[in-house]
Amino acid sequence: MGRVDADEILARRMTNLLLTRTGESPADVTEWFAALQAQDLGSGKWTIGVRTGQTESEVDASIAAGEILRTWPMRGTIHFVHPANARWLLDLTGRRAFTGVKRRWDNLGLDQQTVYRAADVLQEYLRDGPRTRSACRTALEAAGINTDRVAYHLLWHTSQLGITCIGPNEGSEQTFVLLDQWAPEQRTPQDPLATLARRYFRSHGPTTLKDFQGWTGLTMSSARNGVLAADLRSDGDLFYVDADIDPIPEALLLPGFDEYLLGFKDRSLFMRPQDMQAVVPGGNGMFRATAVHRGRVLGTWSKRVLSKKVVITVTPLGSVNASTRSAFEAPLADYARYLGKTAELTWN
Repeated sequence: MGRVDADEILARRMTNLLLTRTGESPADVTEWFAALQAQDLGSGKWTIGVRTGQTESEVDASIAAGEILRTWPMRGTIHFVHPANARWLLDLTGRRAFTGVKRRWDNLGLDQQTVYRAADVLQEYLRDGPRTRSACRTALEAAGINTDRVAYHLLWHTSQLGITCIGPNEGSEQTFVLLDQWAPEQRTPQDPLATLARRYFRSHGPTTLKDFQGWTGLTMSSARNGVLAADLRSDGDLFYVDADIDPIPEALLLPGFDEYLLGFKDRSLFMRPQDMQAVVPGGNGMFRATAVHRGRVLGTWSKRVLSKKVVITVTPLGSVNASTRSAFEAPLADYARYLGKTAELTWN
């Protein structure tokens, strides 16, 4: 890392990650970050909730109203984005996911004609509004397209093209909608690459070019060009957008896949490298929810949701004294309010 003091880096990052205060709207949060990973919907909603102070039902209402949406803007992974940013992100970073797609078609027994015909079928089928994932599959089958083993790929590919995106859930089932209908007003930044670099470093910095490249999935050459065009402050190998710094919160209960860890390739500021196995068992890309104390990972946590109560169990990475444990009563209360339930905190 650069010459900036580690405590200052941590304070700047926590502030820029919007973890030091609440009050923004879901749309403002997604606008600030450009994209927030949300392949797991429950984790993605708490990512929004912990930064806005809103309840889960309020976040659901923002999704249902189209104020934020989910699609595949980068790395072939679902993110929350501001609706007006969906298309330029898909064009800039989303299309990188098509690299090697022909090999994937070969493995799935697909061909280009079938994939693009499926996109045409879905575009026509969704003109009358949201349809569930299973209904979309039925429509494809009715059109003579065999969806065995390939249904998800066809739905993903059509969204990756910018034809569809993920709509609000119908019960527990994912729906799809037409992007043009769901997000008719689209921005076109004058320099999308510089815009994305500035969004990343203002929401994650101070951090490195390598972190930016890993987050976006861009080539290193493109990432470097974006950083050069973004007019950023720099200190050694660290880049950032200058801003006021807030005090670090005493304790946080963050969701799995939160930008706090997922937004960086080098996570050593937040946790010891030897503890990564506990957060991402087997290095399989499945990030567990983290208990954070004074900016650093103290352990992981899980929940058991009952009819009127949620039980949070923290599994610490080491010994934790009584004073530190008591600090988690505040984020526990925040999470209980988010769910609209009472809460109980236990420790393994």
